[in-house]
Amino acid sequence: MSEHDQVKASPLGQDTVYVNEYDASLLYPIRRDLNWEVKGVKRSSLPFRGLDIWNAYEVSWLDAGGKPVVRLAEFRIPASSPCIIESKSFKLYLNSFNLSRFAQESEVRERMQADLSAAAGAPVQVKLIPLTQAVEVSQLKGRCLDDLPLQVEHYSPAPELLNASGPVTEETLVSHLLKSNCPVTGQPDWASVQIRYKGAQIDHKGLLAYLISYREHGDFHEQCVENIFMDIWQRCRPQKLSVYARYVRRGGLDINPYRSSINDEPQNLRLSRQ
Repeated sequence: MSEHDQVKASPLGQDTVYVNEYDASLLYPIRRDLNWEVKGVKRSSLPFRGLDIWNAYEVSWLDAGGKPVVRLAEFRIPASSPCIIESKSFKLYLNSFNLSRFAQESEVRERMQADLSAAAGAPVQVKLIPLTQAVEVSQLKGRCLDDLPLQVEHYSPAPELLNASGPVTEETLVSHLLKSNCPVTGQPDWASVQIRYKGAQIDHKGLLAYLISYREHGDFHEQCVENIFMDIWQRCRPQKLSVYARYVRRGGLDINPYRSSINDEPQNLRLSRQ
């Protein structure tokens, strides 16, 4: 099935009956390599690793006596997994726990871990968090580029805006101006992005203009971050590079893809728009 056909067949943009009893079949995986096959590139050959951190704020089920239990949840899906999980199907799946009874919280976590791992095609880590342990609002560290004076002409991805020169430097740059659109519904997806690198200094205005150029681009969060990583990697040729996007919550879920040339994991922060 082509990328267009697989996305078109997903629950996004379709009328949906909400199921309130546990149903793992609601999960809809989409192959990660579809985005790269269109470009004639094998995803397995790309120089990044990482993960997608999902945070869920509407997680609930019934205990053995029928009393509701409410939790926050964190899901860590490795970027090496064959599939992403379409976000609306993820929400529908979580909703299906709402009227289902479980004797122990561990049963819920283990059930979610098994189902999500099967859908993604790789082990998914699941953490259920009491509301009293919620992460406080924080900020991405780094120099914010958003106040730079800029003439903007591109609202579709323009990697030619990227360039780097001069001696090797290490810095962390942040912007809150990243916006892309859902590839099915066209709804806006807002994000903050943090870029850490070591190499010739990246032109700050060019980088900011490049990030803004995603404003009318339609793609999934994970694919946008991978494209940003590869454009910087190929145009600026850093020795090390990490790209971390924190997307604004929608439907009780936020998605936070991280791609890096080194083997590490980011902190699961919570920003003001999340």
